[in-house]
Amino acid sequence: MDNTKLPRIKLTNILFVVALGVVVAAALFQAQRQGFLPKANLPKQISNETRTVVQEENAIISVVEKVSSSVVAIGVTQRVVNPFDPFAVPRNQESTIGTGFVVSDKGIIITNKHVVSQSGVKYSVLTKDEQKYEVKRIYRDPVLDLAIVQIDPNGLAALELGDSSQLKVGQTAIAIGNALGRLTNTVTTGIISGLGRKVVAGDAYGSTESLDNLIQTDAAINPGNSGGPLLNSAGQVIGVNVATTEGAQNIGFAIPINAVKSIVDEFVTKGVVSRPYLGIRYRFITRDVAILNEVPQGAYIQEVMKDGPADKASVKAGDIITKINGQDINEENKISEIVAKGQIGNKLDLLVWRDGKDI
Repeated sequence: MDNTKLPRIKLTNILFVVALGVVVAAALFQAQRQGFLPKANLPKQISNETRTVVQEENAIISVVEKVSSSVVAIGVTQRVVNPFDPFAVPRNQESTIGTGFVVSDKGIIITNKHVVSQSGVKYSVLTKDEQKYEVKRIYRDPVLDLAIVQIDPNGLAALELGDSSQLKVGQTAIAIGNALGRLTNTVTTGIISGLGRKVVAGDAYGSTESLDNLIQTDAAINPGNSGGPLLNSAGQVIGVNVATTEGAQNIGFAIPINAVKSIVDEFVTKGVVSRPYLGIRYRFITRDVAILNEVPQGAYIQEVMKDGPADKASVKAGDIITKINGQDINEENKISEIVAKGQIGNKLDLLVWRDGKDI
């Protein structure tokens, strides 16, 4: 035998085996891609960033699943007439106008006062599973844009109320509401953008109200979200969504839940709420506006509630309250805070500017 040919034969065999292995591997890979063979369960590396995102998503999903059944839509039924048909018969028209959330298994629900501000209409509550309940009682708070509506007890679970005094700018905020009056239980998320905000809010009926010490959030709050809960990542209510800003993006406001707790507790235990109030609607005049208009700084009275305390004291629309009990009315001393600290039946000394004179 010629030994000189052996190395070539062995090399050829090795090349053939390698080539065959490549062909087989390619065929297996192609078969796996086309679904003929299962994919190998190879370990995957998950980044810390991905893991954090998943955890945040799971937390929000958990909150939504926990609270959604206790977030309700507020509806109104009113008689309407077709203005273009003088012979038309008035008919009932139903619409969804806001949001609320359950705070007691006695059928007690929180919403905004401006959501249920109309008289002569019927209000109702619609749950997530489309159960409809007639509103039996309404308490409208004279100080905050807040209302309590009550329906017959129906087993709806109350949401847990958090502590808004512990809020930090930058923490997670979750808003749930009836966006645009059509999209029930819409969920938006963001952060707490600011604390202690003061705004002047208006409604569809042309009235305005000065709201103090609000929570600012970038979680989208759309028309119809009014009265819905603002929640933290533990599913606790930290605020009541109340207003959004026209012409701006991601600027919404909520009433801190700590301002609501005492009202809810009294209503649950006594069935009524006793709040000291003046019975006025006003707009605060800043120092710059006062100088520009040559009037004193204070609270410009836009409306006086008939038979309210201010009305009985002869306060009139157009007056400017400059002092209460000797305290100047300014950014530091707010009427709402001074009145809230008083007791029902106490008397207040008002210094009022009217027609260029102090009264």
